[in-house]
Amino acid sequence: MEAVRTEVVDDILVVTLDRPRANAIDVATSRALYDAFARLESDPALRVGIVTGAGERFFSAGWDLKAAAAGEAVDADHGPGGFAGLTELFDRTTPVIAAVNGLALGGGLELALAADLMVLAEHAELALPEVRVGVVADSGGLLRLPRRLPDAVARELLLTGRRMAADEAARWGLANRVVPGAELMTAALDLARAISTGAPLAVAAIQEVLATTAGLDLREAFARLRSGELTAYTRMLGSEDAVEGPRAFAEKRPPEWQGR
Repeated sequence: MEAVRTEVVDDILVVTLDRPRANAIDVATSRALYDAFARLESDPALRVGIVTGAGERFFSAGWDLKAAAAGEAVDADHGPGGFAGLTELFDRTTPVIAAVNGLALGGGLELALAADLMVLAEHAELALPEVRVGVVADSGGLLRLPRRLPDAVARELLLTGRRMAADEAARWGLANRVVPGAELMTAALDLARAISTGAPLAVAAIQEVLATTAGLDLREAFARLRSGELTAYTRMLGSEDAVEGPRAFAEKRPPEWQGR
């Protein structure tokens, strides 16, 4: 059985982590996940990615502690995308949705946080329990969670390792959708299709601008936007699609995006 399965649905790449019983991630799995996300980024026919876990109990329990006990080092090289293939895959422009089908613990939550959007099953729970096993969530959790939650809430989760239920994640704006487990993939695919109706170069530009202006004040962000150094944004401005969109609107018809 393959630890990472991929399926193309329309223009969406569905990536499924399938390592019974807890979808834990070792080095080989990280590299397989990276291969899937690299394919998503390089194939212009793919507009959105969805990452999920097999089964209903675990999205992912994170780092494979059995692999660690067998000798896999805590600082092992997980490949170009870092742990889980996505946590250090910077400069990507294709959106990824995490469809969290159950427990997202430690590195599992770090994988979900590395995605752009998050859809949770109602029974999903999120936690970064690393402090309880003598380490910290240094594959992005320690850095990303405080950017997504109020400081006090993020610190509590990091310092105590407690679990956050799906409804609380939605209340803090961490989740885009919370749905019954049976409806999870339908909801994730609906969200992906809503994204893929937009102009592909505009979607890439949004991803690039958000990534490169994060942490800047508004004046600095505008300076970065107007610098001429943002490749995807500049390409979008001069594209045929930027002409097609207004023309289709004026002609009262759906736009025909060419990605150029």
